[in-house]
Amino acid sequence: MRSDGEYMREAIDLAIKAAEQGEAPVGCVIVRKSDGEIVGRGYNLRESKKSPLAHAEIIALDEASRNLGGWRVLGCDMFVTLEPCPMCAGAIINARIERLIYGAKDKKAGSVESVMKMFDLPYNHRPEAVPGVLEDECAGLLSDFFKKLRANR
Repeated sequence: MRSDGEYMREAIDLAIKAAEQGEAPVGCVIVRKSDGEIVGRGYNLRESKKSPLAHAEIIALDEASRNLGGWRVLGCDMFVTLEPCPMCAGAIINARIERLIYGAKDKKAGSVESVMKMFDLPYNHRPEAVPGVLEDECAGLLSDFFKKLRANR
């Protein structure tokens, strides 16, 4: 089985793909713990799909649930380059993800530790959160993307 850092690199590759399409660089993979297989992949597509729902985590959860045959994504970990927003944190709870591993904090919308701590609330499922995996690289992708975007305006 690969390390958390190796799976985060897969998510980073997806974030780079998003940036190449003019999307905010956020990437996500969902890994089945029993065999290490990636069962869901996603990257940010809000601009191209013109949808507030097209976050990397939601796209990856949709693929994983289809691949696993149900809405519960049991026995899986999620790796995402940016701390999830409230919508995605809620979806992670509802999907029963066991462990969320993320890179950069999101001081404006992060709902695992930055703005609020949704996983600490008394929901019926509480994923384990592992922050800061390849944090500098994940944060750098975002800051570089937004610097270029502001420079091109």
